[in-house]
Amino acid sequence: MVRKAEIKTAENLRGGVGKLEMHHILKPEELNGHGRLYALIKMEPHSSIGYHEHLGETEPYYIVSGHGTFIDHDQTRIPVGPDDVCLIACGQSHGFENDSDEELVMMALVYNE
Repeated sequence: MVRKAEIKTAENLRGGVGKLEMHHILKPEELNGHGRLYALIKMEPHSSIGYHEHLGETEPYYIVSGHGTFIDHDQTRIPVGPDDVCLIACGQSHGFENDSDEELVMMALVYNE
């Protein structure tokens, strides 16, 4: 089977600011109960994903291009760029900011613990 990714725009995700373009690679039902999200995310300059908690699931981000700031579970702000991996473990909180003047592209996978 071959199909196109489903592309959706999200605004103010998790209380963040600005717009994100989410390219859903797999639908939740295609993850066979093992998770709820596998997507390529394009973040506009000066947009963000609000600080939020993950219960019963883990989420890694893989930064493909661009630069931003990952807000870790202890609210430490960590600069990130291409080839960085941000791991949000089950029970932890995080946020993410594209505080640059360029688009940031990352992969995200949310899977069950």
